[in-house]
Amino acid sequence: MALVLADRVNETTTTTGSGTVTLLGAVSGYRTFSAVGDGNQTYYVIAHQSLDEWEVGIGTYTSSTVSLSRDTVLSSTAGGALVNFSGGTKRVFVDYPAEKAVYEDVDNNVSVAGNVTAGNGIFVNATTMTTSFTLNTGFNGITVGPFTIAGGASLTISSGQRHVIL
Repeated sequence: MALVLADRVNETTTTTGSGTVTLLGAVSGYRTFSAVGDGNQTYYVIAHQSLDEWEVGIGTYTSSTVSLSRDTVLSSTAGGALVNFSGGTKRVFVDYPAEKAVYEDVDNNVSVAGNVTAGNGIFVNATTMTTSFTLNTGFNGITVGPFTIAGGASLTISSGQRHVIL
């Protein structure tokens, strides 16, 4: 299962409640969730068309049932919980949630809350590591010094992996 983003995916549903939604086909001019691929996860928005009910989250598309499960809610009109959708038509579409966006701020910095994996092997590090980090199996690390580890933080390197400080 992969996380897949796809352009111009927008369908409707009349599903009620807080469970998996059955998708009813693409809105005119858009594509269906089949563009995401069976068993893949995607970021989604469900927005009621006549009531103030909406949800942004991560869901899994299942082609055999033409449905989208609502696996993780990122934000919603239910205070960040699953929305218990009322009757009526809802739009269901692929989105790139603000909470998950990676962007350059006004000072030309890019900040990422989680770990960054660079497929090309290039990344930039701070001179002081302030939170603990584990270099997992299958990954090596390189840091350009000077480099210190702040009190209370630790660097754990899995067996067989390497971390080099230059």
